[in-house]
Amino acid sequence: MTTTRDRGRRVSMGDVARHAGVSAQTVSRVANGTGTVIASTRDRVIRSMNALGYRPNSAARALKLGSFRTIGVLTHTLSTLGDVRTIEAIALSAAEEGYATTLIPVHATSLADVDRLFSRLQELAVDALIINLEAPSLAHATEMLPPGVPVVYMDPDAPAGHVVVDTDQAGGARQATQHLLDLGHDTVWHIAGPDDSRPSDRRIDGWRATLREAGRPIPELLRGDWSVESGYEAGRRIAGRDDVTAVFCSNDQMALGLYRALGEAGRRAPRDVSVIGFDDTADARGYAPPLTSVHQDFADVGRRCVAAALDLVRGDTPPRLSIVGTELVERESTARAPRR
Repeated sequence: MTTTRDRGRRVSMGDVARHAGVSAQTVSRVANGTGTVIASTRDRVIRSMNALGYRPNSAARALKLGSFRTIGVLTHTLSTLGDVRTIEAIALSAAEEGYATTLIPVHATSLADVDRLFSRLQELAVDALIINLEAPSLAHATEMLPPGVPVVYMDPDAPAGHVVVDTDQAGGARQATQHLLDLGHDTVWHIAGPDDSRPSDRRIDGWRATLREAGRPIPELLRGDWSVESGYEAGRRIAGRDDVTAVFCSNDQMALGLYRALGEAGRRAPRDVSVIGFDDTADARGYAPPLTSVHQDFADVGRRCVAAALDLVRGDTPPRLSIVGTELVERESTARAPRR
C-alpha cells in the first residue's frame, strides 16, 4: 500500500484519522495526551501513526496547548557524581510527569560568556528552567532569562524572590564532625572541595561551626578538587602525623585518596585514623574498610525541583525554600579515638 509518506508529503493528522477510521479530534487527543480515549481506539491510532510515519508537530502543539512539555536544566558541569545523579533524578521525575528535559551545559569562563548564554536562552522552547549554577556569579544576568519562564534554583544564594531547592550541606557536615567528636577524637581535620564550590563552602561552614561550638581546635583546612588524586595529595600532608586521628572529607572520592595516603604512611582506617566521606556513593560500601559517609538524597532533590517547576508553570505557589535533609550512614571506617 502506498502511503502519504511514500509520496513525499508530510503525514497529517487527517491522514491518520482516515487510516484508523476515527475522527481527527480523537487523533489529536492521542497525540497530545489529552482527553479520554478508550484503550482499543488509542492502540489503533498509534498503529496508524506508526504505519504512516506520522510525527506530531511539537511546535504547533505547543502553540495550541500553551506548553512545550519540556523543562530546561542549566548546569556548570557533569564531571561530579552529585551533579550527574541530580540531573538524572530531574530527568526521571520530569518524564514521570510527561515532560522532556533539555540539558544546557554551561562552560562559561567569563561573565561575557554567561551573558551570551543567557541571550541564547531567549529562544529556548521550555516551560520552566532549573538552574544548577553558582547563583552569585549569575545575579547580574537574571534579567536576561527568558521572559515569563518560571525558574527554580539549586542554590540558596539565588536572587531574592526565586524558588530554591537545595541539600542541607552544612547540616551533613555537622553530623559528620559531631560523630567523630562523639567517638572521642580531640578534633577533626577536613579535606574540602574546590574554593569556587558553594556546596564545599557550606560543608566547611558546618565543620568549623561544630568544632567551634565544642571548644575544639580548628585545624588547617586542606583543599582538593573532588578527585581521588586530590584526596591523596591532601592526605599525604597529614597521613604521617600522630595528632591526626579523624578526617572528614567533602566527598567519597577524596576519602578514597586519603585511604591510599594513610596506607603509604603505614596507617589505616579506622585503627589509626577515622575517615568520613560525603555523598554516600554506591562504591562507598565497597571501600576497604567500607566508608562512613553523609547520604544525600539526589532523587528527592530532583523530584522537588520538578515539582516546584511544574507548580510555577500551573500558576501555583511552591515553597520559596525547600531543603532536603542528609543522613550519616555509619560503616567501618570510623571508631573510637586511639589511645595515646
